Amino acid sequence: MAERATGGGVRAAGYAALVDRHGIRAVPNWHQSVIATTATRRVETMAGGMVRETYGPAYWPGDTDGDHLEFALKYDGTNLAILAQVFKAMDARELAAFVRERPTGKYARRLWFLYEWITGLRLDIPDLTLGNYIDVLEPEEYAAISPARQVRRQRVNDNLPGVPGFCPLVRRTEAMRAFEAADLAGRCAALIATYPADVLKRALSYLYTKETRSSFEIERERPTATRTERFVAMLARAHAEEYCDKARLIELQHEIVDPRFRDHDWRQEQNYVGETVHATRERIHYVCPAPADVPSMMQGLIDAHRLMERGGVHPIVHAAVVGYGFVFVHPFNDGNGRIHRFLIHNILARRRFTPEGVMFPVSAAMLKEPKAYDESLEAHSKGIMGIVEYELDEQARMTVRGDWSDWYRFPDLTRQAEALFQFVSLAIERELPEELAFLQGYDRTRGLMQEVVDLPGPLLDLFIRLCVQNGGTLSARKRESHFSRLTDAEIAGLEEAVRRGCLRGED
Repeated sequence: MAERATGGGVRAAGYAALVDRHGIRAVPNWHQSVIATTATRRVETMAGGMVRETYGPAYWPGDTDGDHLEFALKYDGTNLAILAQVFKAMDARELAAFVRERPTGKYARRLWFLYEWITGLRLDIPDLTLGNYIDVLEPEEYAAISPARQVRRQRVNDNLPGVPGFCPLVRRTEAMRAFEAADLAGRCAALIATYPADVLKRALSYLYTKETRSSFEIERERPTATRTERFVAMLARAHAEEYCDKARLIELQHEIVDPRFRDHDWRQEQNYVGETVHATRERIHYVCPAPADVPSMMQGLIDAHRLMERGGVHPIVHAAVVGYGFVFVHPFNDGNGRIHRFLIHNILARRRFTPEGVMFPVSAAMLKEPKAYDESLEAHSKGIMGIVEYELDEQARMTVRGDWSDWYRFPDLTRQAEALFQFVSLAIERELPEELAFLQGYDRTRGLMQEVVDLPGPLLDLFIRLCVQNGGTLSARKRESHFSRLTDAEIAGLEEAVRRGCLRGED
């Protein structure tokens, strides 16, 4: 059967051909292949980092589903969600016949393994007894676990960073390779080595509070002092305790949300992320997985976390997969965003990527780069919103039509991992040095101020705060209400101390 032309004398191949042939509503694969009638080969980069590659006629794979599946693995990469959809649509006997014709072929064996791994069904093919073991994922191209689990039936190394219930993939793009080579952990260690232990201890206490406020502010919430203290305490325990577990996640949700909105299990309702734009209209940004799918996805996420922890996946990739994976499953009715960011800290700390006694203010970096953070979320949500069908009733309750679970179980989280590398880099290069430098300047300021007048400690701190907020001078109103007993000379000397110590950092 010939594939339908896509225009300009070209035909779709690989995933694009299979999606078209079987009428699949798909989140587009990052790489799309077309075959031209001429020998021209070219690569075009499109919006959102998508790539369209044109091949000459000699690359036409053939007309069967097996031909295009093999082509897809070879040229388009591994897309578990599209494979899951194609496996449901095609005749399993056709795939078995395709594999039996080339049982030791690298791509045929991967297809055979992935079919049985994804569907839980067994193809009518005898176990292999000869041949070398091959990797399911190319470690040079994907974040993969090592050592892998050997599967004797197809003689493959299962190095997938997840399980059938939940298995995101992260491609090792040029940007990813550059971040991996940048040794962010080493750069952080070199930075903190230049500061005294007492400064680091005080900085950590402040960073916990700043990170808490930033995480709530991203959600446009103003937490009470009690809720702030609870979140700070959890951040302080993040290096020592395992939170990627159902019971602990429920406890975590109870700590950070209003007691009236606590969940005691995974959610039972269809939820979504949106905003009210009119009294009778909601703008939907993201439709979450169906509640019936959440238990298996969350167990899959927990299993994937354990695989990556044991399997040597880069800590930032690991944190991105779990953190973003959690928020995309959205297993609770409230608190998902704050837990998503907390899990990033938890994993970076437990993987010893974050040096002991330090915390990367990742939420602060996200808050200062809101466009980049929004884009990291939309890189997944826009794809989902392009295919899912739903309805809202008069009470804004959502009903989703159809089964879209494969697109949630098997997302490509490359863009999210790249974004988290960027946020961690900003936290190390900008947020952390600024806080450490400010604390050192604060100490200098207090010393300089005490040479002018011996103020009590609380008044010293208040003067510094009010003066910094006003650009280096104390307002007449604040002087009258708090420092009326000081002379003009003393006020001027204290202001100069603040400018030298905090604002210019000069001795």
